[in-house]
Amino acid sequence: MLLNEIIREKGKTPDKLLGVLIEYQKTKNRNYLTNEDLKEVAQKMGLPESRVYSVATFYSLLSTKPRGKYVIQLCRDVPCYVNGAFDVREELETALQITMGETTKDGLFSLEYASCLGCCEQAPVIRIDQKVYGNLNRKKLAEIISDYRRL
Repeated sequence: MLLNEIIREKGKTPDKLLGVLIEYQKTKNRNYLTNEDLKEVAQKMGLPESRVYSVATFYSLLSTKPRGKYVIQLCRDVPCYVNGAFDVREELETALQITMGETTKDGLFSLEYASCLGCCEQAPVIRIDQKVYGNLNRKKLAEIISDYRRL
C-alpha cells in the first residue's frame, strides 16, 4: 500500500499520524522508517518534520533504525520486572547471542525493551510483531524462538 492510500484510508489530520506511520512502516518490509520516509509523511500530511520525527521516535512500535525481521520487545515495567523479566532478558540474550538493542547477524531478530504492553496479568511478557506472549519461562521462550526461526 502506498503512502497516499494509507493517508486516504486513515486520514490526514494530526491525530491520525501514529496510525499512518505504523501502516507505512509495515509496507516497507524492513521494520523501520528512514528520514526520507518521515519527510515524505510530513509533506503529504502537511505536518512539521519535527512532529513526525518525535512521534516516530517516541513509540516502541516504530523505529528509525534498522531492525530484524522479527522485533522482540520485552516489557520492562514493574509487574513484568518483579515476575521475572530480568531472567527472560538473560534467556533471550543467550538464545539469540545478542544484547538488548541489537540485531542478530542473520537479520532475523532484534531485541528491544518496551513500556507496558497491557498484559500485566500474564507477566512477564514479550511482543513479537504485534503478538503478545505471556507467562514466560525458559521452555516457552525456546519454543517461541524456534517457531519464528522456522517461518
